[in-house]
This record gives sequence, C-alpha cells and structure tokens, in this order.
Amino acid sequence: MASSVKTLLACSLLALCSVRAAPSSDAQTHGRNSASTAAGVAGPTVTVKNGTLEGLYSTEYDQDFFLGIRYAEPAQRFELAQPLNSSFDGTQSAKAYGPSCVGYGTDDYGYPLSEDCLYLNVIRPAGLNATASLPVALWIHGGGLYEGGSSDKRYNLSFLVEDAVELGTPIVGVSINYRLSAYGFLAGREALAAGVANNGFRDQRQALRWVNENIAAFGGDPAKVTIWGESAGAESVFAQVMAYDGRDDGLFRAAVAESGFGGTLARYAGGFNATAAMQDTYNLLVSNTSCAATANTSASLDCLRALPLSELNAALNGTAAGPWPPMLDGDLIADYPHNVLARGQFPRIPVLIGCNTDEGTAFGTAKGPNGAAIGSDADMRYAVEQTIGPDAPAVLNRTMDAIVDEALALYPDIQAVGIPSLDKFEAIQPGSAYAEELGLQYRRGAAYFGDYVMHFLRRRANIAWHNAGLPSYSYRFDVTVNGIPDYVAATHFQEVAFVFDNTRGEGYNFQADPFANESAAFPALAKAMSTAWINFFVSLDPNGADDSVAAWPVYNTSVGGGVGQNMVWDVNGSHVEWDSYRAEGIEWMMASGLTVFGN
Repeated sequence: MASSVKTLLACSLLALCSVRAAPSSDAQTHGRNSASTAAGVAGPTVTVKNGTLEGLYSTEYDQDFFLGIRYAEPAQRFELAQPLNSSFDGTQSAKAYGPSCVGYGTDDYGYPLSEDCLYLNVIRPAGLNATASLPVALWIHGGGLYEGGSSDKRYNLSFLVEDAVELGTPIVGVSINYRLSAYGFLAGREALAAGVANNGFRDQRQALRWVNENIAAFGGDPAKVTIWGESAGAESVFAQVMAYDGRDDGLFRAAVAESGFGGTLARYAGGFNATAAMQDTYNLLVSNTSCAATANTSASLDCLRALPLSELNAALNGTAAGPWPPMLDGDLIADYPHNVLARGQFPRIPVLIGCNTDEGTAFGTAKGPNGAAIGSDADMRYAVEQTIGPDAPAVLNRTMDAIVDEALALYPDIQAVGIPSLDKFEAIQPGSAYAEELGLQYRRGAAYFGDYVMHFLRRRANIAWHNAGLPSYSYRFDVTVNGIPDYVAATHFQEVAFVFDNTRGEGYNFQADPFANESAAFPALAKAMSTAWINFFVSLDPNGADDSVAAWPVYNTSVGGGVGQNMVWDVNGSHVEWDSYRAEGIEWMMASGLTVFGN
C-alpha cells in the first residue's frame, strides 16, 4: 500500500497528523486569485464601517478580490475575539491573503501561520456597487478543527463566482479563518470558567457579524447569506445553526454542509460527556510546558497565555495533548444536538446536507487493539467499545458487553453489506496482502465508523428538518476520483473539488489531482454539482434548468417509511434514491445519540 494512502487513512478527524508549517505572520496570494491589477494602477475599492479597502482586479476572470480583511481585533491567546472598534484613515490594502491560524496537519503545509489570523476574503464579479444585493456564499473550511485555512488553494472561490455569472445568477463569495486546535477549542474546566470554550466557533460568529454589517458595500445582500462548509466546516455550520439554543440572529438565511452536519464529529468516546478526558488533555498540555507547576490550579490558564508561541507550539505539535473538541458550554453550545434536534429548536432555514458513500474508509481503519487493523470479531468488539461513552452502561442499566453486542449484531461481518461495496473493490480473502494490511473485517469497521462519524448525524438532521416542517435536501456522493485506491473509494473530502468546480486541481500539489486521467464525465459532474450549489445559494432550491440531472426532491419522511430521498452524485449517472441504506444500524445510532454517544 502506498505511503500516501496510509497517510490518507491515518490523517483523519480522529487522528492528529503532525506534519505542519512554521507559524508566521506573512500573507500571500495564490492560483486563480493572484494579482492581476497592473502595477501603479489603483485596484477596486470599497468603504466598510472601519474605512476604505483596496483590492485587486482580475482581467482574466473579470473579478474583484478583497483579501486578508480583518474581521476582529487581533485575538489574544485564549481570550474572546473582539469586534473591530476603530477606524483607519486613508486606504488599506486588501491584496493578499492573511495567514492561516496556527494548526497541525498536512493541510497547513506550506501556508503561513500565525496566532494573529482572524481574516476573511471577498471574491465578487467585478464592478459591483452597494445596490447589487447579490446572494452571498460564506465558506467555512474543514480540517478537524485543528488545521486548514481560507487561503488553501483548493478552496479558491473564483471558480464558483465565475460559474454563477455564466448561469446568469451572480453571487459574492466569502471565506474565513478561525482559531484552531487548543487556540480555538481549549477544553476543560479552566476554559469553561474563563468563558473561552469554543472560541473557534465564536470567531466564526464574529466573522458572520462583520459580513452582516459590511457585505452590502461589496454588492452582497446581508439578508441572503448562506453559510457553507465541509467536514469540520460542516460541523461549524451546524454549530452556528444551533448556537445559543437555536437563536436566530439574522446572520444567515440558509446552510449547506458537506460531511459533518447534525452533531459534533466524534473525537472522544462519550462525546460531550467526555469531560474527564477533555480535562486530562488540558492537564497534559500544562504538564508538557514550563507551566507544569500550575497544573490543577486556576493559574494554569494565565501561564499558558504568557508562554512564548514556540513553547506552546512544541507542546501541541510533538506530544499527545489533543484532540481539542467543542465543549458543551451552556452558552454557544447550550444543549446536546440530540435534544436540540428533537425539540426542533433551530432557525427556520432550509439546508442542503450530505455525505460521501465511503466516509468510513477514512475513519474506520486501524481501530483494533494497539492500533491494529480490524481482522477479527475480537478486534471489531474492541473498536466498537472505544466509541461507547463510559457512562452509557450506568445510564442504560446495561453492561458494556450488552451494548456492544447490540451494535455488532447490526453491523455483521458480511463484506457484501460493508463499505466500500464489492463492485468497487474485491472481497478481502484470508491470508491475502489486503487482509494483512487492511484487516479481514475492514469493510465491517468502515461501515460502522462511517455511520458513527458522519451518516447517522446527517440522516438525523434531515428527519428533524422534516419534522419541523422545513425544507432540506440530502445527497450521497459516490465517486472514486483519480489517485484514490478502490479500497478507499468514495471517501471523505473527495466531493470538495467537484462542488468548487476545481477541475484544474488547484491546491492538490501535495496529493493527486482528482480530475487527472479521468473521463469527461468528471468535469461534467463538477459542473452539475457546482450549479446545484449555486442554485441553492441563489434561490434556496438546488434544482434549475439543467435537465441532465434528475430533479432533487425535498427530504420527506412521510412517503418513504420514515426516511426521505437523496440525490446520488455519480459520474455514471446521477439519480435519486431512498435514504434507507444500513437502516437498522443508523436507526440504532440515532436512538442512541444521547445515551450511548453523548451527542
């Protein structure tokens, strides 16, 4: 198995990757969003609440780029971000992406990083004025809440803005940074006491407020904002929809989420109930620094705040201090997703959400004892037990073994019902190289973990939207792209290039270009998907005039025996299906969301 594939399997939301770039305060431009304004010629300007910004004009794409715009005061470490409270004279340059927030993973490799990172970018059709009132698509990047940034070339918004113009329905694109890892999601009682839990989500909220106050100056309509993200970005979208007990602050009118909407992505067994594990992580961080003497005291937080970045960075980058998940803080995250969804306590907005067929091939590997592949019933039992909250037996008045037995019965060792499907990848035979490398029960583990991390959350949310009388649209992306082996198949993240219509493979220099060596059906699918997303941004309905794609129905559980329908995106022909795959297992997970998974 190629080392790049091993990296893909290991570097997921559940496993911290240590490859990273050094923190920096430098900024950059890149790719199609590079400078086009001729030297000595003034670029486009807009006047926002704090002053006038000068951006760049692209002659090639007839677009204006406003990059690296501060949306908050420079954030102090482990403090709440504060809104911009001062004006500036003259004209401020907005011609280069700001640094990404300090993070830890392969997504950060080669991009400048800094603690001073609360910037956003605006990409628009050229020459708009404040009366244009265009719909706005606001992108929140993924990366497990521990890596990534809006300057990542794979998230270049020029493609979608260009496509929207060609469709005759122009939009304005926005992308934002937010604090990551412990900087944005410090966990433990010290963070709760200081009111700084979930700072990364709070940063996002500040960015949404800035956009609400200023986007009209760029030609966007503050009443037509759709928030949109993938993976931890989709988790972030969900957090904003559920924020403050579902309070509608009028900051967005719709949400789009790819692989991660409907709860908090799994990082600790027991989810929000894993407070002891979160506290242990905080204490470990403190003990790995010169603040060790302050461990288990309130002084530890101030000590961490005062550390040189190099020391804190070393403690986070080279030790087991992590992961840093969102916390139930009684404020921004006021209640468990299970309860909020059951009550229908969320803004009355439409959503477009979905997952990739084989999500679990990214999250369902190396889960047996000692990190071994799942090769036996005993390995699978161990793997499932790691997902069950430690309080579940007491809450349910059942033994841990009984709970695990129930899960195992719903996810049997039958390769024909696991993922990826047998028509994508051959059956794994005992004694084969695949059995040794992947594990004989690879498909079983992938089915369980894909549902646990992604699919049950998405289906639960679609059902909740229907129960609330609100429109939602669901999809399943089922494409194995260039560079992805058959045994990984339609795995996590692979739909992103299609949604962005990134057929040039911008930003994929450290991995395979998803469209290289593929048939014309691949860019055609990208155009169909980007069109559906643009349609939703514009009209809150992904359907349009394109008769090459089946009509995408609103999710309606009343006609499908308790589930609705998905759009299945496939280069062999997109179609609509009933959302009934692994029905019994996912139903058990939805029912167990609170008691077993703390979610």
